[in-house]
Order: sequence, then structure tokens, then C-alpha cells
Amino acid sequence: MFPLRDNIPSRHRPYVVWTLLVLNALFFLACLGLSPAEEFKVFHIFGVVPARYLNPQWAMWQGYPEGLLMPLVTHMFLHSGWLHLIANMWTLWIFGDNVEDVMGPFRFLLFYALCGLGALVVHMVASPDSTIPVVGASGAIAGVMGAYFFLYPHAKVVTFLPILIIPFVFEIPAVFYLGAWFLTQVFSGMLAPAGGGGVAWWAHIGGFVAGMLLLRFFRDDSRCYYCYRSESWKEWK
Repeated sequence: MFPLRDNIPSRHRPYVVWTLLVLNALFFLACLGLSPAEEFKVFHIFGVVPARYLNPQWAMWQGYPEGLLMPLVTHMFLHSGWLHLIANMWTLWIFGDNVEDVMGPFRFLLFYALCGLGALVVHMVASPDSTIPVVGASGAIAGVMGAYFFLYPHAKVVTFLPILIIPFVFEIPAVFYLGAWFLTQVFSGMLAPAGGGGVAWWAHIGGFVAGMLLLRFFRDDSRCYYCYRSESWKEWK
């Protein structure tokens, strides 16, 4: 299932979401001309390789440069291909504006970063010996989806689902869409081979849970215009 749009309006312009979209696109375009060897090097230096952090002797033997902090941020702006980038950015566009609406730009930016780090921690616990670099914004975006799950369970998500060659477009409650997405990540993570088989399933799970847990510290109820059971939502509905 692929989300096309939701039905929750925004009161404020999502400046941070727009900025994140532009930065991710610029990082991706900057890497487009790289050879496979150069891209491999960039992902291993600026992505997060769990074994680099949890097995320092191995990292030294492999020749990783010192400085462990920068990849914790830069990995969230690297993507492995067009589909990876578009899927992440589109999902951020659908759900991020409404979460930023509730938090305000500065709180939302910190929330986004912490969700990305929380996703990373869960992935590293699940795959401590992995030598595959973690890249992409999906962990942080999963946190946005986790916050949206609690803020707007009453929302509707217009969803695209191709079955064979027939495209189906239908509207489902956000609580069902996001719940189904989360359960898919859990089952995939449980069934995937060690290391996730190239997809950081547990990072998605960790980010989603981090978003739900951190929401209470970042939401601003005075900006919660269309949150579930808010007065504005009752009038809008």
C-alpha cells in the first residue's frame, strides 16, 4: 500500500519538512555521479555501520576514520536509490506537515532527529555485528508516523494498492493504515535473516515506537488544532 494523501489540514507552513525534503534531495543528487566504489566509500563513512561502533578493533583493522558522531546525522540524508528516496520523502510529505503543525518547527526538528537516533539504536541492538551501512531517513520518518498514529487516528488516508495490473485507490482510516504498516515491519523483522536482508526493519520499528513515546514531550496542545477529540476537530469534522 502506498499513501497518496491524508485529509488533515495544516494551519502552519511546514518549513522543517520542506527543508528536510530539499536537503535529502540535494544529498541524493550529489551522490548520483559517483562510481560504485565511490558510493560504497561514502555509505561506509557517512552511513552507520553497526560493527564500526560496537567492534572498534574491527573498525580500526578495516581502516574506518575516527569520528563516530557525524554519521549519526549524515546517515539520515543518504539514500540507496530513487525508489528509496521517493518513498521516504513522499511519506514525510504526507504525514510530516501535520506533526510539525502540532509541535512547531524547532521542536519537530529535534523530535525528528531523536526518532532517527532511536531507530538506529534499536537496529544496532538487533544487528550488532552487521557490516552493512544504515542509510536513509526511514527511521526518523517512522517516528513521524508513530506520532501521527496517536495524534490523528481519526484521519483518512487515500491509499494506492496495485493488484496484478489493476490499480486500486481507496480511503482507509489512518489508524488501520499505520497499524498495518507497523505490523508489517514487525513480521518482516522477525522473519528476515540476520542483518535484515538489506532492509533495516528494526530501525523502522524502533523509530515508530520512539515517535509514540516522545510525542508527549514535544506536542504543543495549543497547536493541536485537529488532534483526536480536540475542539477544532469536532468543528472541522
